[in-house]
Amino acid sequence: MKVLYVAGREATYSRTRNVIQALRHQGIEVVPVLPPDKAFGNYPRLLWQTLLKAPQCDAVLVGFYGQLLVPFVRLLTWKPIVFDLYIGTYETMVFDRQKAKPGSFMAKVYAVADWLSYKMSSASILDSQYMIGHFCQIIRSSTSKMHRIFLALDDSVIHPRESDQPHDGLLVHFHGEFSPFHGVRVILDAAKLLEDEGVNFQIVGKGITYAENMQHARDIGLRNVRFIDSVPYAELAVLMARADVCLGIFGDNARAKLVLTNKVVEAIGMAKPIITRRNEPVHELLTHRESVYLVDPASPRALADAILELKNQPELRHSIARKGYEVFQANCTLPQLGKGLEQVIRNVLRRA
Repeated sequence: MKVLYVAGREATYSRTRNVIQALRHQGIEVVPVLPPDKAFGNYPRLLWQTLLKAPQCDAVLVGFYGQLLVPFVRLLTWKPIVFDLYIGTYETMVFDRQKAKPGSFMAKVYAVADWLSYKMSSASILDSQYMIGHFCQIIRSSTSKMHRIFLALDDSVIHPRESDQPHDGLLVHFHGEFSPFHGVRVILDAAKLLEDEGVNFQIVGKGITYAENMQHARDIGLRNVRFIDSVPYAELAVLMARADVCLGIFGDNARAKLVLTNKVVEAIGMAKPIITRRNEPVHELLTHRESVYLVDPASPRALADAILELKNQPELRHSIARKGYEVFQANCTLPQLGKGLEQVIRNVLRRA
């Protein structure tokens, strides 16, 4: 089987890299059509390359960010299209970044972009049944063309390892792009509650809410948090290996209710105990106090109490880490992603 893979993100972007590796692991020949960076100005060239290369392929897989690509790809080829949806435009722009209010003209534009990409593709992929149901409710379509494949990671980078950098007390790790749904302020307030409890934090990355969160950290006089600029993925794994506990998301906006997030999967892939907010997508993969520790959203006190419990109960901490890693091995490796993608692609080819 030969698959054209066209995506709006570059070859080094984690989802792009993982999908290509997963397909090749299944013995599928991948013809990549990728931009040098995430700029929308690259899209005309991507579409031209699609026009040239699609006839030699059996199917087209459109990756992230593909809502603006799928309708044009459909005009250029009648090969079956599988859309790795990954995340909805509507959820991101309306719920999280608040670029438009629900019901507004721009919100409808974002919803139409999602709807068109769904209608123009032969099958679409999301990472939870809950998100599939929500997405299809937003675009008022059936779920018949939607398929759940859990998030997956490259375990040649994300894997359990010993750290050669010892530390005192309990070290808690978070990384991300400071999106509103991450709830970084909740983490900072929880850190303040734990200043005298022998708990230290390392927070890696920068992004949308970085400036306001740094100001908040100064305002409350945090002493037990180390802020680290964004680092390459391999170095991020080294930083995670140092930690005793990893953190997911804690925001309380609508998007935070819909996502599992790479942070959670990365933690279980490193065999680290993970604390994150409870929502339905997490429940589809992990179980509270068995393979994850779940807390109420937007609650620094709940997060601080969870961290203290794992600090004081190392056997629970290690058990959650071990069971989480077992879930990762069963559901979130690149071979698992490859098998899921291959099955979806073969199904649409049979229907075609």
